[in-house]
Amino acid sequence: MTTTQPMTKTQDETYLGWTNLKTWNVALWLQNDEYLYELTREYDKYNDMVVLLTELEITETPDGVSYTDPDINTLELDTDVFDH
Repeated sequence: MTTTQPMTKTQDETYLGWTNLKTWNVALWLQNDEYLYELTREYDKYNDMVVLLTELEITETPDGVSYTDPDINTLELDTDVFDH
C-alpha cells in the first residue's frame, strides 16, 4: 500500500531571475535603452543615477514603473547593472 504526501506549493516570488517584476522592468530599460545604458556607465549606484533622472523629470520606465518605487531592489541593480 502506498501513501501519498500532500503536495506543497513552493511559490517562486522572483521574476525572470530578478527579485520582482519592478526590478526586472527597471533593469530591462537600463540595459536596453541607449540613453539610459550610457548613464549607467557614468554612475556606480542606482540611487545616484535616479537623482539625475528626477532632475531631468524622467520619473518612470516607459512601462510605467517609477524609478523610486520602494519595491525595486536597488542593491540587486547596483550589483548586476552598475557593476562595471
